[in-house]
Amino acid sequence: QVQLGESGGGLVQPGGSLRLSCAASESIFSRYTAGWYRQAPGKQRELVASVTAGGSPYYADSVKGRFTISIDNAKNTMYLQMNSLKPEDTAVYYCNAPLGTKYYRFPWGQGTQVTVSS
Repeated sequence: QVQLGESGGGLVQPGGSLRLSCAASESIFSRYTAGWYRQAPGKQRELVASVTAGGSPYYADSVKGRFTISIDNAKNTMYLQMNSLKPEDTAVYYCNAPLGTKYYRFPWGQGTQVTVSS
């Protein structure tokens, strides 16, 4: 079974940057659309960015122009470069591959906490 592991989160001041990594135990990013999701306390999990197997990205309006999603298929790793971070970006960030609109292909990882605060 594919395992996903997120890393790279931390505490950063507003305006700062972080790069998140999503390491997969198998080669999945060349086969499936994958995405970064986040869940803030008391809120539902939301899609932040996704990328198709062909490399076409999608960004939520709230992060467009600030975040960049990328993939290194040789390392089975997906990245999320986050710049100009805002306090409202504070959340636990997860990666997965959507299956339709309601389901996901793989078990969720532990996520990585991103806290944007001065």
